[in-house]
Amino acid sequence: MNLMGLLTLIVGVVALAVPVRWSFFIMILSTVFGAAAAFSVPGLGGASVLVPSLFLIFFAVRLFSAYGEGPFLAALSPWGPGFFLLLLTAFALFSAIFFPRLFQGMAQTMTVERSIGARSLIALVPLRFSSNNITQSVYAAGGLICFISTFAFFRRSSAPALFIQGVIIVASVNLAFALADIITYFTHTDFLLSFVRTANYALLTNAEKGGLKRISGTFPEASAFADFTLVLFAIVASLWLSGVRSRTTGIIAGLLLIALVLSTSATALVGLAIILPILCLQSFLASRREPGAGRPVLIVSILASMPLAILFVLIAMPDLAHNLHDFLDEMLFSKADSQSGRERFMWNSMAYEAFLDTNGFGAGLGSARASSFVLVLLSNIGVFGTFLFMLFVFRLLVAEMRLAELASRESFAIVRAAKAGIITVLISAITSGTVYDLGLMFYILAGSISAFCVGTRGARVEYSPELRPIGSVR
Repeated sequence: MNLMGLLTLIVGVVALAVPVRWSFFIMILSTVFGAAAAFSVPGLGGASVLVPSLFLIFFAVRLFSAYGEGPFLAALSPWGPGFFLLLLTAFALFSAIFFPRLFQGMAQTMTVERSIGARSLIALVPLRFSSNNITQSVYAAGGLICFISTFAFFRRSSAPALFIQGVIIVASVNLAFALADIITYFTHTDFLLSFVRTANYALLTNAEKGGLKRISGTFPEASAFADFTLVLFAIVASLWLSGVRSRTTGIIAGLLLIALVLSTSATALVGLAIILPILCLQSFLASRREPGAGRPVLIVSILASMPLAILFVLIAMPDLAHNLHDFLDEMLFSKADSQSGRERFMWNSMAYEAFLDTNGFGAGLGSARASSFVLVLLSNIGVFGTFLFMLFVFRLLVAEMRLAELASRESFAIVRAAKAGIITVLISAITSGTVYDLGLMFYILAGSISAFCVGTRGARVEYSPELRPIGSVR
């Protein structure tokens, strides 16, 4: 166990005795450490157990000790999002155990080849059961636990402000590490951030593109940083458009946007091009249902002025326009012809072949990698698993708040922001996702949506009383 693992263990033990809200803050904050391994598992080829995954155990124990089994079971109520997530996870675990053996040797898959003391490599191998089936199964189970625990927390606390505070904290820390990444790179002191880059991954933290340092922050590469930052931007920007803590959320959203552009990630640029119109549409719809909730006048003004601004740049600053074109060409338009683009196309091709070779059942969770989450689902858990995932996401996105006591402006804004975050995660995953695991932030957002849309007060009378908490619960 390294330094980050020891710190996580200490913080986790302390979290068992402090107010419950602090365990949530620590849980959501831990998601920023995307390349920090708490420890590795030699029996699984040196697979890394990340800091968020380790703290999740303490988070779940703290919530269960404070609230009992009631809200945990309520998270899985029939026909709700948690119910379909439970079915999905159960089927995914079943596929991980049996499908690689059932279809062994019938397909070729791209998978991670791990070795102790060395970085992991992705190779084309015949289908067989491997440590990847175990690690992805653990991540899938962890996602379900994270969803249930987050649901229990918000269902019992009924405190929208805690969600907002948690998002602001994690966004601020993410920006701080992004700035530290830039400073340490140009001062040749990047070793100072080595304590948050301990995972057994291929680390691409010192790359440049277009003359700019590719920001990776606490993540193994710029694209992973961009994926996480894009989700935070969507959440914070949605809160700002809803008028929630406008000064703070506006400043943070602007800084996150700058960080995304400076990350020089194609995923970030594509994601922004998709999510910005969605945020605008979401704001317009909110303003129609809740007067004062959106910023329709501001959005219309910005959209109307954009063509004029672009025309001004083309006429008044042709050199800048030319440099911008070259930058975008290197980042986006020539991406498919690059070595990375051809390699990822091969991943997708082999994933689709694995889907066909297994007759649509999938090769089993963790058996195959791709460069698009759609093909990851099809090649790993097949048609049935993909259908369950679609039901889970559909139930999340159509969930609406029903109880009058939760019909505050902040609560509605949080549900919209969390849905924007869910959509953003899926956009990034569809364009470049390589594995089934979408990260714990995805399940925190999903649990928040489900909790706020179901309600809180009814849970206190429908389910068993609280267990005796460890320490205070407020």
